[in-house]
Amino acid sequence: MGIKSDLDANFDFEIVDEFLDHYSMMVDSMEMMILDLSKPNMQRRSIDELFRVFHNIKSASGYLQIEPMTRLATLVEDELEQLRNNDKVVNEETITWLLEISDMFARWHQDFKMDGKLSKVQYSLLKIPDTEK
Repeated sequence: MGIKSDLDANFDFEIVDEFLDHYSMMVDSMEMMILDLSKPNMQRRSIDELFRVFHNIKSASGYLQIEPMTRLATLVEDELEQLRNNDKVVNEETITWLLEISDMFARWHQDFKMDGKLSKVQYSLLKIPDTEK
C-alpha cells in the first residue's frame, strides 16, 4: 500500500483530495518563486509567498501525519523566516538549496500520483545554506 492509499484509509476522501489539489499547485509554483529570489525587485514578495507555501504544507502534512514532509517544510519555513527578518540579498547557495528542496517536494508529488512509498529525504537537504555570503 502506498502513501495515497494510506491517506485514503485514514482520512476522509475529500480532505485527502483537497490536500493533493493544493499540494500540486504549490509544488508547481515553487520553482518560479525560488528563481524570482534572484531578482532584487521580486525578492521580498517571493520570500513571503514561499513562506506561506511551506507554512501551508507544514500545517496540512502535520494534520495528515506525513512526518517527513512536515519536518522538511518546518525546516524550510524556519529558514525563510530568517530571510524575512534579514535585509540582505538572497545568495546563490540559498537559491540552489531551495531549488533542491523544491525537487524533493516534486518527487513526493510523484510518489502520491504513483501511490508509492514516500521517497526518503536526501541528507544534503538538511544542510542549511550560509545566508551571510
